[in-house]
Amino acid sequence: MSPLIVHLNGRRVGVLRDDGNQLTFRYDAVWLEEKRACALSRQLPLQSEAFLGQRVSVFFGGLLPEADSRDQIARNLGISANNDFAMLERIGGECAGAIALVSEEMEGRATSDDGVRWLSEEEVIGIMDRLPHQPLLAGEQGLRLSLAGAQVKLPVVIDSTAGGAARMALPLGDTPSTHIIKPEPLRFPGLAENEAWCMALARRIGLDAAEAWAERIGNAPCLIIKRYDRVPAASGETARRLHQEDFCQALGYPSSRKYQQEGGPSLRECFQMIREWSTTPVLDIRHMLDAVIFAAVTGNADAHGKNHSFLYAQDTRRMAPLYDQVCTLAWPELSTTLSMKIGSAATLAEVSPEHFKQLCGMAKLGWPMARERIKTVCRQILDSISDPQALPALKNAKVRDIVTERAERMLRLTEVIIP
Repeated sequence: MSPLIVHLNGRRVGVLRDDGNQLTFRYDAVWLEEKRACALSRQLPLQSEAFLGQRVSVFFGGLLPEADSRDQIARNLGISANNDFAMLERIGGECAGAIALVSEEMEGRATSDDGVRWLSEEEVIGIMDRLPHQPLLAGEQGLRLSLAGAQVKLPVVIDSTAGGAARMALPLGDTPSTHIIKPEPLRFPGLAENEAWCMALARRIGLDAAEAWAERIGNAPCLIIKRYDRVPAASGETARRLHQEDFCQALGYPSSRKYQQEGGPSLRECFQMIREWSTTPVLDIRHMLDAVIFAAVTGNADAHGKNHSFLYAQDTRRMAPLYDQVCTLAWPELSTTLSMKIGSAATLAEVSPEHFKQLCGMAKLGWPMARERIKTVCRQILDSISDPQALPALKNAKVRDIVTERAERMLRLTEVIIP
């Protein structure tokens, strides 16, 4: 197959090839000579020699959708669901972070197809109806969109007109999207408002979390997320991409192993990586600890390795804002097994301050600091829930009750635990 040219925020950085049995990637010599050249991944440091095999497939495969969405896209495009290279060729134009892949034949073409396709309200509603059967609108002319994860979603451009009304568009060619829409799956009623509420709660208590809100589009409840890996360009007219990679990519775990019980990353590994890789480890260790506390208290068992990321900008490597925060306990049929164990605790029901104390020993964290963070986060959560104006509306009172009970229990146990 023809190689794919890898671009980082519009700059050519290297070439990805399919050698039949494995993927290979090599940085361009011109990129390596750049004064401010940066690596695509912690697993792909700058070097002239080619990378091959697992390191390459983990990073580039980690840009692609997973599970049913991936299978449906493969069927729609007439390719194998296991062929990362073919899928990247077809949908790898607008990915998480600043990566874009284009074929050798397309790299030098004129960008007449770039820009956006503004949508009417009726067109937006129609797209929401199509997404479950055509994830990412894969195969539609001018669109090459990819996002990791199993849930159906769509990158879009949202802009406000002079009158203040928001308008929506599909990004064409190499135009960056600004937001992501996640229609609510039928099997998880209330998911959109659940996630919007949890994300708002995180921001309310001072955690760095992506901006998200629930909105109904036609008959479809949706979550709309403002992309933290997009920032306004200097002109103020178009977005600029920021590079990122999730923890699975950075640690070398494929998406199929994002859960610790399936051989995926542990919290000990995550904290150690932050200590070694972040340019501001003290702040990012605190950020990660807060994220673990928040997920445990809000009843989120699905905080796996792909739900934490590094954001790269101007020679810095920092943890990205929190995202995908959901009270999974709201659905009794979902597993309560933690994506990453907290100490020896393997389920949400088990988690106590003692398990956080164990985690501190495993991850070389200070227990007195962690204990104070647990108390502070729990108190702030309870204060926010008690203020009717602090958080968005939540029809399902079960979510609020679960989080309240867990915060009260964790706070009570933390205040009486032996130092």
